[in-house]
Amino acid sequence: MGQPVREYLLTLCVTAAVTYLLTGPVRKFAIAAGAMPEIRARDVHREPTPRLGGIAMFGGLCAGLLVSAHLTNIKSVFEFSNEPRALLSGAALIWILGVLDDKWGVDALIKLGGQMIAAGVMVLQGLTILWIPVPGVGTVSLTPMQGTLLTVALVVITINAVNFVDGLDGLASGMVCIAAAAFFMYAYRIWYGYGLEAAAPASLFAAILMGMCLGFLPHNMHPARIFMGDSGSMLIGLVLAAGAISVTGQVDPDAMQLFAGSERLAVHTMVPVYIPLLLPLTIIAVPFADLVLAIVRRTWNGQSPFTADRGHLHHRLLEIGHSHSRAVLIMYFWSALIAFGAVAYSVNNASVWIVLGIVVLSAVGLGLLLLPRFRPRAPRWAQWMVPPRYRRQAGPAAAEGTAPEAGPSGAAAASEEEQREPVPAGIHGATAIGDRSRFSDWRGVGSRH
Repeated sequence: MGQPVREYLLTLCVTAAVTYLLTGPVRKFAIAAGAMPEIRARDVHREPTPRLGGIAMFGGLCAGLLVSAHLTNIKSVFEFSNEPRALLSGAALIWILGVLDDKWGVDALIKLGGQMIAAGVMVLQGLTILWIPVPGVGTVSLTPMQGTLLTVALVVITINAVNFVDGLDGLASGMVCIAAAAFFMYAYRIWYGYGLEAAAPASLFAAILMGMCLGFLPHNMHPARIFMGDSGSMLIGLVLAAGAISVTGQVDPDAMQLFAGSERLAVHTMVPVYIPLLLPLTIIAVPFADLVLAIVRRTWNGQSPFTADRGHLHHRLLEIGHSHSRAVLIMYFWSALIAFGAVAYSVNNASVWIVLGIVVLSAVGLGLLLLPRFRPRAPRWAQWMVPPRYRRQAGPAAAEGTAPEAGPSGAAAASEEEQREPVPAGIHGATAIGDRSRFSDWRGVGSRH
């Protein structure tokens, strides 16, 4: 079992390295190509930033598939399954559509049609849902039309959920990386825990997806030097959906042989069968909730569901006083809690400690939401390991809680003037720099345009 893990780790590292190394040249290309749109009212960055980061992520995807096809244990996925080729075909289509949108802009309905076409291409090559386990009924086989519709719906929902949450530096790539890690744990357990080769493609897709996100994150963390754009957000959304479809609709629940014993025992042992129905939703629970709330909000206000605004969850976190970095970390926390909580429950659903741990962590997450002004301070011996904003200030003036007077150099006065410097005209949006009162009403920001 150790050998496949090392091969997956090698695939992940190659994917991350290629993505990381390609992002720098792609950034220069995006600047030269003019893929740097003007700052919009709903944006939170202060300077024009190049897009097209999805080009580097697609290069990492291709590299990961190419390397894994020559590894001893993983190459069987390419020999006995057409799913990797189906994923590459759908990913290429959605990536081209995203690149066109990042450079010239594409109508929302055209993008929706392109997403459906990419999902249909994967279905035609065998990456589709064949059956679903239904609680109380058992395994239900789907007709080709039902499987196609369900597959296309899952792909479109996942792509748009990831695209909607891509509003802060490092948010979408980090959340998808967390989801992919949880998904890899589940798919790998199905493969080697139950000996089902049908779960191998999903494990490969999750490992490659983690590499794509990890390789891009160093360039995308706040302050971001490049954005993934729709070419990246739709791409990682499609890869995430492909893994969920593979393990949900291709793995036969009857092959797990979980139906022996009493009825009560069967209910407990069937949990790993039903988790595939829930796991694709839990790993995108936060983006999916944001998607649903956005559609309801815009429809209620008489707007199109595809109209952009500043009412997403990450915008609300900024409005209540959280900094940019803290808002991203809070979203990471909730994504990890939901995704890994679902995986832990599938492993041992009878453990009270798992449920208790999820409840306690949920309370911690709620506490973090209610403390936007709380800034933890690292102990003195660990200050060299944390950013300057988390270090303790030295000096008697800092200990008394008073600001130091400006000396001959005027450093303190200059620092205060920089903090109070107004935002240049034409730049709107909440930000981690400055007071939140500057953007006290996000509705007002959007109404001026």
